Amino acid sequence: MALIQPDAPPALREELAHQSPEAISAMFGRVAPRYDLLNHVLCGGSDLYWRWSLMRAVRAQRPARVLDLATGSGDVLLTLQRHQIYTEFAAGVDFCLPMLQQAHTKKAPNLLVGDALRLPFADGSYDAVTIAFGLRNLADRLAGLREMRRILRPGGRAYILEFSHPLAWFAPLYFWYLRVVMPKYARLFTPEKGAYEYLGESIRAFPRQPELAAMLRTAGFREVRWSNLTLGIVALHVAEV
Repeated sequence: MALIQPDAPPALREELAHQSPEAISAMFGRVAPRYDLLNHVLCGGSDLYWRWSLMRAVRAQRPARVLDLATGSGDVLLTLQRHQIYTEFAAGVDFCLPMLQQAHTKKAPNLLVGDALRLPFADGSYDAVTIAFGLRNLADRLAGLREMRRILRPGGRAYILEFSHPLAWFAPLYFWYLRVVMPKYARLFTPEKGAYEYLGESIRAFPRQPELAAMLRTAGFREVRWSNLTLGIVALHVAEV
């Protein structure tokens, strides 16, 4: 699951083009032991509210089977489990083994190393698919959305929680923070500055909310809607099959 994006800034594309997907995965794997701490610190604890908003949306559906893509250290999967959101089964897939090891340590259930572009599940296997802050990292986002669509049953829903584009008046300050402040702050906790430089650049390059909604429709979803969280820093898209 390559992380290089066709719409990434040229300097970032050139830098990442010299690294294999395995090397990039290893870079984020080295961040894994402090990944949760950095998430909480760099967003001031807002990640708890964002995951709660995702959980509440999924709870309204009350699915039987849920797949969490790019599950990382397992926080979304554990939240779904803790609040008994699903009635039968939930699993988590990620391409980075050290992240899954963190999830395993936290007792997240049913973890699998896998590629979100080639999921090892039959058509219509799940009622809901969640992905939190992982869609940016797919080599082919449209292909990833189509794969989510494939494994969902009729009436199933995809829930995409992702960094997005904030309100216009707030955007300059926000992107300055991502470009200048966040990588320096992250270096207090980890020497892997590249991971957090990539984070800021990938957020800036990510499609705006209406553009992602249009991409979901192209992938075969219907009744796509989204809601902005924290001044649009994050958006939650919900798309039904």
